[in-house]
Amino acid sequence: MIRPLLVLRPEPGASATVAAGRILGLDTIAAPLFAIKPIGWTLPDWRPEAVLLTSANAVRHGGAALAALADLPTYAVGAATAEAARNAGFTRIVSGDGDVEVILTLAQRDGIRSLLHPTGREHREVVPGDIRIVRHIVYAAQAVEVLPEAARDALPDAVALLHSSRAARLFAGFVDPAGIAIAAISPAVLAAAGPGWRLAEAADHPTDASLLAVAAKLCNHLS
Repeated sequence: MIRPLLVLRPEPGASATVAAGRILGLDTIAAPLFAIKPIGWTLPDWRPEAVLLTSANAVRHGGAALAALADLPTYAVGAATAEAARNAGFTRIVSGDGDVEVILTLAQRDGIRSLLHPTGREHREVVPGDIRIVRHIVYAAQAVEVLPEAARDALPDAVALLHSSRAARLFAGFVDPAGIAIAAISPAVLAAAGPGWRLAEAADHPTDASLLAVAAKLCNHLS
C-alpha cells in the first residue's frame, strides 16, 4: 500500500496540490497550517516602473490597488505566481523558477530601477542591489494553534509536504520527527525543518511538480 500524502500549505494552493497529487495516483490529504487573510493597503504616491511578485497569494489578495498596476512589467518568482498574475490580468510578465535574486537580475538587465513588492506579513527580506524596492503588506498567513485533525489522523504514516520555511518550522514543533517522512520544496525549506526525520528530501526545483515527484518516491519507498 502506498503511503498517503499530507498537504500543509494554505488554500487555495492546498486544493491545487491535492488535485495534482491525485492525478498521480497518490492518496492526498489537505490539512492547511495557515489561513490567508487580506490586509488593506493603498497605492504609494509614486508610480513604480515594475511590480515584483514573490507569492501567488499577493496577487490573489492585492485587491484593486494591485490591479491598477496590471499594465506594468511584472517580475514573478515561480510558475504558480506567474499564472496567478496572468489570471489577474497582468500581461507583461517575466518569470523564472529560481529565487528572487535571479528575478532581480532580470529586472536590472531590463533597466528597471524601481519595483513595488506586494507581499505577506511574514516574508523573507530581499536584498535590492541597485533597484529601489518598496514593500507593501497585502496579506497575512495566520498559523493554526494545534495540528489539524486531518494531519493527526494521517500521521505518522503520511509523507508531509512542506512548501515554506515557516510551515517547516511550525510542523516540526507539532510532531516527533523521528517517525515521519517529509518532502520539502527547496533545500532551504528542508533546512528549516531541522534534523531527525525518518526520511527527508528536497525537490530538485522549487515547483509543485518537482515536489510531488519527490513525495511520490518517498510514498512508494515507505510502502
